[in-house]
Amino acid sequence: MIGQSKSLAHRSVPTHKIYFCTGLALNGIQWYYFQTRLGATRDCGGWNNAENLKRENMAQIFDPLSIRSITLPNRIVVSPMCEYSSLDGFANDWHLVHLGSRAVGGAGLVFTEATAVSAEGRISPEDLGIWNDAHIEFLTRITRFLKSQGTVPGMQLAHAGRKGSTQKPWVGSSKLSPEEGAWVPVAPSAIAYSDKYPFPQALSKEGIRGVVEAFASAARRALDAGFQVLEIHSAHGYLIHEFYSPLSNNRTDEYGGSFENRTRLAREIVSAIRKQWPERLPLFIRISATDWKEGGWDLDQSVELVKQLGPLGVDLVDCSSAGLVPDQKIVAGPGFQVPFSERIRRDTGVMTATVGLIETKEQVAEILAKNQADLVLMAREFLRDPYWPLRAARELGHKISWPAQYLRAAPPDSPARKPLDVEALKAKGMN
Repeated sequence: MIGQSKSLAHRSVPTHKIYFCTGLALNGIQWYYFQTRLGATRDCGGWNNAENLKRENMAQIFDPLSIRSITLPNRIVVSPMCEYSSLDGFANDWHLVHLGSRAVGGAGLVFTEATAVSAEGRISPEDLGIWNDAHIEFLTRITRFLKSQGTVPGMQLAHAGRKGSTQKPWVGSSKLSPEEGAWVPVAPSAIAYSDKYPFPQALSKEGIRGVVEAFASAARRALDAGFQVLEIHSAHGYLIHEFYSPLSNNRTDEYGGSFENRTRLAREIVSAIRKQWPERLPLFIRISATDWKEGGWDLDQSVELVKQLGPLGVDLVDCSSAGLVPDQKIVAGPGFQVPFSERIRRDTGVMTATVGLIETKEQVAEILAKNQADLVLMAREFLRDPYWPLRAARELGHKISWPAQYLRAAPPDSPARKPLDVEALKAKGMN
């Protein structure tokens, strides 16, 4: 499909450009992906026109950001990315190298993948976990290395809900067989995500209390492991998101029906975590701002949710979208989710982060210069280039620190990387 764009709902798709709209069907999910004439996201019209951006705006990428007692050295964050490389939830050398290399590359905040708060809360048997005190030891090794590179270590806490008990994606991404260790996932209601997914059991009120306690216990373990930022995963069709949306929640008790009831679990989890997670440390939450389906969760409801969660101790909202139903229809393009973070930031006064098809320093600079988000999270681009911040700074002529071991390859007069002052933090009880 080829057309002339004139008036599109999402400003991130370049206007008055010839574009291609490609329809893709992945696991039954419809994606509509806009591309420019050259057919690559790096050619994004105004997004990639450095002449329209002042150098001082570009430098905002490397501005620090203080949240409670923690100061991030820049605005670039490694987004949580499932690695499906654990055994019984334990971190291992893969996680150390994967996360550590992005810290060496200069990211201000590095998040673990979605880390399961219970065994039944995993997506696959290979998910990272933090439901057992024994998980803490190797995670401590990871956080120690991240801090040695001046990077703030973050953990995303997650429960997969009805999307659990599935294969890792490069095997098949369908429900597990008994021979593969299948378990019965839980959900707000006994509604399967699709025919390829297992049929879930509806949570009892006692089961809901157990989920809340699991998140709180996971927060305590994350603190013991040395993490300094927590993010609650309530997006992409996983358990908390399943409670939000009327498409997956048909309960008739105090956890279903009205907006107040469907969002009750989120408020309870935030409150329970804040009892374990120190006031001095930041708490983020990732949400799907819209289900991209009529009758589901939408941006207006997201704004109202954030207004409730801010006073409970949420410092920043990580704005993503989708993932709840297989027949969603997403209009995707470079920065297509930026309007969500911009609206939530403006209407709630809570800091936001944005994510999704963001690859270039020009995109990042424009988002920050226009106050559309406070942080920019990248995932796939960090898989392509673990040293993205170092490269972006070099291209901008902006001086940032390099690991001392790498200074021979750094621009002239680059300062050596300094670790976070962990001992000072410990003295203040902030480790």
